[in-house]
Amino acid sequence: MKQTIMVVEDDKMIRELILIYLKKNGYEVVEASDGECAKVAFLEHQPCLIILDLMLPKVSGEEFYEWVREQKQNNVSVIMLSAKARIDDKISGLQLGADAYMTKPFDPNELIAQVEAVLRRTNHFCHKIVVEGLCIMPRKGVVLLYGKDVKLTKYEFSLLHYLMQHPNIILSREQLIMEIYPYEERSVMDRTIDAHIKKLREKIEEYPAKPKRVQTVRGMGYKFVANK
Repeated sequence: MKQTIMVVEDDKMIRELILIYLKKNGYEVVEASDGECAKVAFLEHQPCLIILDLMLPKVSGEEFYEWVREQKQNNVSVIMLSAKARIDDKISGLQLGADAYMTKPFDPNELIAQVEAVLRRTNHFCHKIVVEGLCIMPRKGVVLLYGKDVKLTKYEFSLLHYLMQHPNIILSREQLIMEIYPYEERSVMDRTIDAHIKKLREKIEEYPAKPKRVQTVRGMGYKFVANK
């Protein structure tokens, strides 16, 4: 799965230039033009890295950065962009906790090199699958729904992880039993999976009786719907 990078920049020309270079280098990209929109995008996409302009309308880059740091389990890296080129400004940005600080104007190729360097250092923190605000971090055993913790049992977690690893693919109950249960417990009945699915829907669906994420395919099994 591609790593997701969020670009928060109010200058449309600069933002579009960054998007072109990121996409050309194989990254999923989310964009925002101000701090308020960036908050919404962050909770929905849970990016691995944010390229953040410090001079933003509505909510400043510094304020947005502090908000990001308050979010649970975010583990997101940040590259700050600024027209402020004084060494004191760079030091202040890095002391806030930024992974890198670049001044405008900048060479897009240098920015890509910085992105690659930061992700090499922090990639082990960014093992996650994110679909429309639902984020699972397998190495941490964490699930977030729009930034809020979702408490799952061991089997609910394993079931969700497997479903999210295979989006839009119909998975039979037998397949799911083989994947989430250890060998000695695979004699469980199909309705056990149905019970797990019911509980899972209660925790991740807005309307569990009319699920949009984990859907039943009659006579075949279940599939996790990821709209693209």
